[in-house]
Amino acid sequence: MTQPPHDEPTASGPEELREQVEHTRQELGETVQALAAKTDVKARAKEKAAEVRQQAAEVKDQAAVKAAEVKEQAAAKAAQAGRLLQEKAPEPVLQTTARTARWSRDNRVLLLAGGATTLLLWLACRRKR
Repeated sequence: MTQPPHDEPTASGPEELREQVEHTRQELGETVQALAAKTDVKARAKEKAAEVRQQAAEVKDQAAVKAAEVKEQAAAKAAQAGRLLQEKAPEPVLQTTARTARWSRDNRVLLLAGGATTLLLWLACRRKR
């Protein structure tokens, strides 16, 4: 048998010895459970994945709030720029701008097709180099 540790008193009787043995068993069981939990890679990976998902959800929520703020600020700036344009621009410029905007709305498909064609031509020329 091994010697008892010097910092623990030896048992004075069989009942006290049983209590010490039981206490040691409980401590050993807890230690084994802690070690088993640390070596359970699958469970630790699941815990980490859940933690990362939670963090990602928080970041997503923060990004949505920030995007809404930016959108609101951009809309306010655009409205301000529109008002300033209405106040400062000469009438012929306003008429031409309105006519161009109306034509662009009426011919969206044509504009998108032209843009796509331009993009394809640019990619083709770039690839040849």
